[in-house]
Amino acid sequence: MTQTETDSDRIEAARRWHGSKSPGAFRTITEVSTELELPQHVLRFWETKFPQIKPVKRRGGRRYYRPEDIVLIKGIKSLLYVEGYTIKGVQKLLRETGRNAVLEVETEEPAGTSGADADTQGSLSLESPTQAELEMILRELEELRAFVNKIVG
Repeated sequence: MTQTETDSDRIEAARRWHGSKSPGAFRTITEVSTELELPQHVLRFWETKFPQIKPVKRRGGRRYYRPEDIVLIKGIKSLLYVEGYTIKGVQKLLRETGRNAVLEVETEEPAGTSGADADTQGSLSLESPTQAELEMILRELEELRAFVNKIVG
């Protein structure tokens, strides 16, 4: 990789590479981030909140996600973004029912967020957030702030 390569170049390369890998192959954080439409920093943060997410780390700290890690992340994403769970709620669910319960979560996207829908409509239309969604976002932001303060302070 050259120094002049941009993040978008790396993401596009990951998209092309992803298509050539077998379903059982390990994925880099860039590939998982692209596939699940989640920023890489969210994946790293979730690793701190959910010890069940355990990518293999190679020399230099490079992460490689197994297929079962990706399914777990999809389940967590669905619980948080579709079902309205909080991080603590998902943690409790994992503690009480185990990893398999989250692996079996239906991973449908909320209405209006499908990439295919955005392509056919030309743009993504966002619905007004509900009070519960705003409260969930606020709690997550507060948790992120506490996490950052813990690292910095």
